[in-house]
Amino acid sequence: MTSRTGPALVVTGHGGRDVLAVEERPAPAPGPGEVLVEVTAAGVNFIDVYQREGTYPVATPFVAGNEGAGTVVSTGEGAGGLAPGARVAWPQTLGSAARYVVVPASEAVVVPDGVDLETAAAVMLQGLTAHYLTTSTYAVRPGDVALVHAAAGGVGQLLVQLVRARGGVVVATAGGPEKCAAVRELGAEHVVDYRAVEDLAAEVRALTGGRGVDVAYDGVGKDTFDASLASLRPRGTLALFGAASGQVPPVDLQRLNAGGSLFVTRPKLLDHVATRDELEWRAGEVFGAVADGNLRVTIGGRYALTDAAAAYADLEGRRTRGKLILIP
Repeated sequence: MTSRTGPALVVTGHGGRDVLAVEERPAPAPGPGEVLVEVTAAGVNFIDVYQREGTYPVATPFVAGNEGAGTVVSTGEGAGGLAPGARVAWPQTLGSAARYVVVPASEAVVVPDGVDLETAAAVMLQGLTAHYLTTSTYAVRPGDVALVHAAAGGVGQLLVQLVRARGGVVVATAGGPEKCAAVRELGAEHVVDYRAVEDLAAEVRALTGGRGVDVAYDGVGKDTFDASLASLRPRGTLALFGAASGQVPPVDLQRLNAGGSLFVTRPKLLDHVATRDELEWRAGEVFGAVADGNLRVTIGGRYALTDAAAAYADLEGRRTRGKLILIP
């Protein structure tokens, strides 16, 4: 039994950011197949918002956060070869916004020497998401045209780079001149300031010579879904992987017929790291690209746990550029 204690970001009840509280809690003890990690940084993600609000039901009170990176302090039996001192990261373990968290060894990936722990925390969930979207949900081929919404955000920046790395052409959307400039710097061929156009789909179609895009990667949801659908070429794919602006209402499937035999999918990360081999493959490619300098990770803000409400206000207000992290 450990005597360590540390701060934790607790969701005291379902609701807005006012339900967040920082409490001093004892470090949990790792059981069989688990490791106790001292957290260096935890990622700030929309899944945290959905859990806090009750959209994704989690019984309260609970410690917030799902993604993080840190150093193994102790292990339970059968910890998969992990030992104290190992630097690890994980994509979705509830309770990560704390000084200490117990992580299943099966979900912890060793962070290579060329990647610091803050960067590992910033790229784990969103990097794996961008990886499965571009390799599995719609495997980008050379010459494919991809629409990437919120391209200045955490996932968006990674999507732009991974689409380009696979030989695709990027049509990106972002809000405001500063964000648009940042996305161009990452290699997007076409950038649309969604605040400055009345008909986003018409703009996208004009940029593609009227053809439309092969795939639309949409993590915004309600505000962009219709434009994403209208931007697709016949037999194009809409990958709806998030709902930053709210959940998409029910859709009449005849719209897919009218749009030209369109495909719509609503993927999630857990189904794409369902085996240890798949997790290690995706994480290995993401971390390898970061270590080689081929994948740039922008940390848009670092917040103490006591400032977590401000971090989520920035995230929910779409005021972010890159990834936000909490430092416990």
